[in-house]
Amino acid sequence: MTNRNRPAAPLLTCLATTLLLTACTSPSPDAGHPDATASTSGASSTAPPTSTSTSTPTGVPTPSAPPTRPANAAGLSLSAAEAFIGYYVSLQNYAYATGDSQYFMAESDDGCIGCKAISDFVKFSNASNGGLSGDYLDKLISVKEIVRGSSGKVGGSAELRSGAYMERPSPSAKPVARPASSAVMEFTLSTQGSNWVMYELEIKE
Repeated sequence: MTNRNRPAAPLLTCLATTLLLTACTSPSPDAGHPDATASTSGASSTAPPTSTSTSTPTGVPTPSAPPTRPANAAGLSLSAAEAFIGYYVSLQNYAYATGDSQYFMAESDDGCIGCKAISDFVKFSNASNGGLSGDYLDKLISVKEIVRGSSGKVGGSAELRSGAYMERPSPSAKPVARPASSAVMEFTLSTQGSNWVMYELEIKE
């Protein structure tokens, strides 16, 4: 599910600026050392389903409720930032399945261009309206690096994988076969109240 959310060219300039805020700093001592209640890799930080799920004709579970922020993703530590990435990917997957992007957008900065691009996509193409079928969910394999910049923002990257799936960009469009793939999500997080939110992201295959 990685090539459907490739950002437009103007986003690349934006990301080059935001990631510079963090890329030149040394990793915080908290990086890679989650709280005792946190898991040791971003892959297991994804929030568990909040209620039972149904199954679509494609066999992919359809969540009956959006994920909620897990306890280990609360706060402004680097371990909370790492857990937040898993939570955010689970919110995006909820949007891919249902077409409802309000939950991951609520965890995004108002100016996040990449977030808005994904939101715009799922409104037209999602599993509920037949726009996606197959193994379209993104799997968070690991948060590869995460550092805090002098601005207070956090930047880093995470490895994602998806299986083979079919994508229909619009109801009248011919389905396009997408092969299983891996990608790197480069991200910048900013603070909102006492928690992290997604400031900007880019998917690189």
